[in-house]
Order: sequence, then structure tokens, then C-alpha cells
Amino acid sequence: MIWSKEETLNREEIEKIQLDRLQETVKRIYDKVPYYKAKMDEAGMKPEDVKSLDDLSDLPFTVKDDLRNNYPFGLFTVPKKEIVRVHASSGTTGKPTVVGYTRKDLNTWTELIARIVTMAGADSTDVAQIAFGYGLFTGAFGLHYGLERIGAMVVPTSSGNTEKQIMLMKDFGTTLLVSTPSYALHIMEVAKKMGIDPVNELDVKLGLFGGEGSTEAMREQIQKGWGMFATENYGMSELIGPGVAGECEALKGLHINEDHFIPEIIDPSTGKVLPPGEKGELVITTVSKEALPLIRYRTKDITRLMYEKCDCGRTLVRMAKIEGRTDDMLIIRGVNVFPSQIEEVLLNTKEIGPHYEIIVNRKGYLDKIEINVELEDTSLLDSYGNLDKLQLTIRHNLKTVLGIDAKINLVEPYTLKRFEGKAKRVIDNRN
Repeated sequence: MIWSKEETLNREEIEKIQLDRLQETVKRIYDKVPYYKAKMDEAGMKPEDVKSLDDLSDLPFTVKDDLRNNYPFGLFTVPKKEIVRVHASSGTTGKPTVVGYTRKDLNTWTELIARIVTMAGADSTDVAQIAFGYGLFTGAFGLHYGLERIGAMVVPTSSGNTEKQIMLMKDFGTTLLVSTPSYALHIMEVAKKMGIDPVNELDVKLGLFGGEGSTEAMREQIQKGWGMFATENYGMSELIGPGVAGECEALKGLHINEDHFIPEIIDPSTGKVLPPGEKGELVITTVSKEALPLIRYRTKDITRLMYEKCDCGRTLVRMAKIEGRTDDMLIIRGVNVFPSQIEEVLLNTKEIGPHYEIIVNRKGYLDKIEINVELEDTSLLDSYGNLDKLQLTIRHNLKTVLGIDAKINLVEPYTLKRFEGKAKRVIDNRN
């Protein structure tokens, strides 16, 4: 099902909408946000200089620190009395990034979520259980109102209390799960410990996952363990929340809602815009937000764009699955390592489970990487030979992919920490 006609416009029609909205947005931020006016003046740009979409690359970037430095409302383009809701990041590394919404922004957000959930296959017959945490985090509220918009029954359980989550799934006949992929794996694990088979005793057939990166190997684990169709959606609070992009049933990339967000791919080192199809850092310009429009926001996510028409009939550009983040990248002895690369290797090893922990230390001037990973089968603990062989296999596979050696610690099932929200799998002790 296609929710709105904008999802099937031709390229000329999409770009006409983008240019009109971009010009209006640039004028608004220049007139109403002193910080943006100063940045544009410094770059030698005026709103009237934006005559085509090609001129977008001449505008300055926005980064997360710009929001923190203008905390809390310094980048808003409307007075506080027009803000009907605020959300914010956790602020674990300083002041949180605060985002605001007008009534129009909330309606836009709801419509965008309606698009991405119908892309994935959700409809009005679904019972949707939202196991994201409710609060300043945008994920739960975004999916909540979008699913209500399409007519689904929403069960706002929030995260945590996992055994009760499972009870409600069974009693309410939940068909759709909204959560992080790591929490979906945890719920599955708890259900099995309770003697409940998610495939045959629960009705969950569709997953809408976000809030953290995941690999195809993790998707396969979820789909096999739940018997569901697992999809991923993309967004961040600074841009709107979830609703920027989502996977359709073809699973050939995440469709970006281009009439609201203009994507670019840049070289993260130079800031230069890369040609279509090349991999680099995703940059997003919001062109329909009233309260907090952002120009050329650097997401730090690594991906590429695909402009070919999708099998589903949508013409919206697709972004490939996020391969990692520039700020998540670990540099180990001069080698760039993304946690997602490690996850892909681990989850494709059948003897181990989906729970792991990456620890980086420095001894003298030398970096060391150590990986704790849970065994799937406790019987392996009875054979030192089998354990040693498995460790060597994992080390070999990781060295083939990463080009560096890693120490592997195989631990008993259920010994590593579980996460109800975004998983924290990397401990970097070098800083």
C-alpha cells in the first residue's frame, strides 16, 4: 500500500517541491535565526542566492554542537507560544539537543510515519505494541501517532517489564512490534525462558525497528526467532524523529521522504558532495519544518543513495542500510573499524548468540581490542577443544574482515548485559 501520492512523483516534480521549500526555508532561517544569518553572511550567501538545488552545496553545514551551543531554543524560528511540544536527546555528553514542534510540525510528523509504516506492510488491522521508551525520546511518540493515523490499535507499553510485554502480546494478539532490534532479541529470549515459542504461540508478524543500527545478520536472527518480517526505519530527533526514511516490503533500501528532507552524501573528511551511488556521510536538509528547520545537518551516518525506481513503485530515493557512524568508528592500530563489521561476523557464526561486547584498551602505545560474546549452546563448555576451535574461527573471520587481530572471550549464555533501549556494545577505555 502507498499512503500518499508524493511517494510516486517523478524526479522533476520532486525537485520542484524541494526547491520551492528550500528557498522558503533558507529565507526563514536567515530572517529569524541570528546564528544562521551570521553563518550565511560568513559564507557570503544570501537567501536570494539559492536559485537551484545545486546551490544547496554552497550553504554552511549544521552540526550537533550548533544545537547545544544555542540551547535550548536559540535555533527556533517561531516564538515559544507556537511550540506545542518539545523533545530532546539524552544529553549524556553535555547539554541535550532540544527540538520543538508546532501543530503543523506534529501533523507532518504523523503523516510521515503513516507513510513508513504502510511501506513496511502495516495496516488498520494491526495491533501495534510500542516497546520504545516514552519521554523526551522521539521514537515512541512518532510511531504512536503515525500508527493511530492508519487506524492500527496502539498498545503503548513503553520499554521494560519484559515478561508483562509478552503477556500482553499473547492476551491482546499483538501483530506488530515497535522497538530497538536488540530489545526485540531480548524479548524473544525471555519468551523462550518462559516456555513460550514466539513463532507458534505469539501473533507478531511485523517488526518496525529503529533507534540503533543493525546488520542483515541481526535481521535474520530476529526473523527466524520471531517468524516475523523485520523492517528498519530511520530518523533522528534533530531532523524530526523517526519518519525520515523507512524500508518497504522489497527490502532494497530505505525510502527517504524527499518532499520533506533533501539528502546529500559528502566525503566526511573534506565536506565535498559525492556523486550518486558513492558511499559517504549522510547530510540532511529539512524543508518543511516550522519550529526547527536545519540546513545541511551532518548526521555522521555512513551510507549511499540509490535513485532508481524501486520494485514497490515508489520513486523516492533510497538510502542503503547505515554501515556505521563517523563518531562510532574505532581506529585500532591505524585501521578503521566499525562495530557493525564486527557484528556481521559474529552473528554469522551459528554457535554463538546475538549478544556481544567490544572492549578497547591501550597498552603502552599499542591498541588492543577484546570481544566478549555469548555462546548459544552451553554444551560447548564441556569441550576445551571445541571452544578453542570456535575462538580461532572467530578470530580468523574477524581478521579477514577487519585486517587486525582481536582477542575473543566466549562466555556463558545470559551473562552479558541486555538493553531495553539503545544497546551500548562498545567500551573504549583509551580515553
